[in-house]
Amino acid sequence: MNKICEWCGGRAILGVSKVYWELPDGSRAIEITETPAVICKGCTMVYQEEKVIKEIEDQLFLIDTKIIGDTISFKELMDKPRLLKRNYFDFSS
Repeated sequence: MNKICEWCGGRAILGVSKVYWELPDGSRAIEITETPAVICKGCTMVYQEEKVIKEIEDQLFLIDTKIIGDTISFKELMDKPRLLKRNYFDFSS
């Protein structure tokens, strides 16, 4: 699927990338592989859309992060059981 790059306005495609994320408690960072990404063919920027960022941040806030190793795939992260049903501290919705 073609997209417009948010950085340069050029042509971009949907793909996957690896990202590094700091855990909510600040104790460490983890590598999340196969994360949905927008990849620009013009400026070569690779970034995550806001909805993906929110998914990752909410999930990391709602699961037991002690059970995550240094590397996890996006799908594995999203499949981890939540301690709460939703982020009750997010008032943006």
